[in-house]
Amino acid sequence: MIPTDLLAGDTALIVVDVQRDFCPGGALPVPEGDRVVPVLNDWIEAAEPAGTLLVFSRDWHPRGHPSFASEGGPWPEHCLQDTAGAAFHPELHVPEGAYLVSKGTRFDKDQYSAFDETGLATLLKKRGVRRVIVGGLARDVCVKATALDARRAGFETLLIDAAARALSPESGRQADRDMRAAGITIIETP
Repeated sequence: MIPTDLLAGDTALIVVDVQRDFCPGGALPVPEGDRVVPVLNDWIEAAEPAGTLLVFSRDWHPRGHPSFASEGGPWPEHCLQDTAGAAFHPELHVPEGAYLVSKGTRFDKDQYSAFDETGLATLLKKRGVRRVIVGGLARDVCVKATALDARRAGFETLLIDAAARALSPESGRQADRDMRAAGITIIETP
């Protein structure tokens, strides 16, 4: 059951990088990454009528991005702009009017957080958002970075436990410790 009391007009739901390349069969699959989709869809369905601002981030890399192993970075090529792998998971409900954040577009650094030089914090503050609820992929990379940046920007920050998966169990546990230490609440819903 979704705690609808959390989905007031001063709340944003941030869905992080639920893209084909991060799901099974993709270029950089997160184990069980596709399992976050029905959970997030339930949250999105509850959030829309509550007036919650819906934000969807996506990795949106140009060819030759410095994060790719072929360029000396740690990751295989993934989420290349305008490719099928960069598309949102086909079953993820992305409502019209949702705010889209593209990240990972720079050549001088990688951007894991949806807040990293995207203008998202400014947008949320202008919209009167005080609380952000986060879910998506990968829990230990972009979800963690987004949640930590949200907290640093002064937002009450919650992570939907069932709506985030990690690259590995250990890195997921470490991400949870880091997020809790920063004051982020991890919420469990059935």
